[in-house]
Amino acid sequence: MKVIIGSDHAGFKYKTIIAEMLQKEGYIVIDKGSYTGLPSDYPDHAADVARALQNKEGDRGILVCGSSVGVSIAANKFKGIRAGVCHDTYSAHQSVEHDDVNILCIGERVIGIELAKDIVYAFLKAEFSGEERHVKRLAKITAIEQQQG
Repeated sequence: MKVIIGSDHAGFKYKTIIAEMLQKEGYIVIDKGSYTGLPSDYPDHAADVARALQNKEGDRGILVCGSSVGVSIAANKFKGIRAGVCHDTYSAHQSVEHDDVNILCIGERVIGIELAKDIVYAFLKAEFSGEERHVKRLAKITAIEQQQG
């Protein structure tokens, strides 16, 4: 699986740890920055990850910032992107199973690194259920997205 990962300065430490962890596990990791802990703007990195997913450069994305809220807001502005804030393992797998979330957003200032690792694995190992009720809901979300232009 190819994972596209990005962060601003507030998520740089966790992004680096998670990217190394995933590479050791055999995942292909595409790092879209930030490449240092110097101040940077989260919308830029969220956009880079979202565009890479839109362009099918990877299968899933992970964004890390201080709280995870900013990157989630920015990423969700892109068509076809469903970015979810998850600070527990249940939400991480359930968001994929029911909502077909394709970008995981976590906050470095909110959770510890060991929990973050568990959340990442829960997200990446989950699969969309394909159940009729979930497909129907996704179609409604897509219709809303299309109306917005």
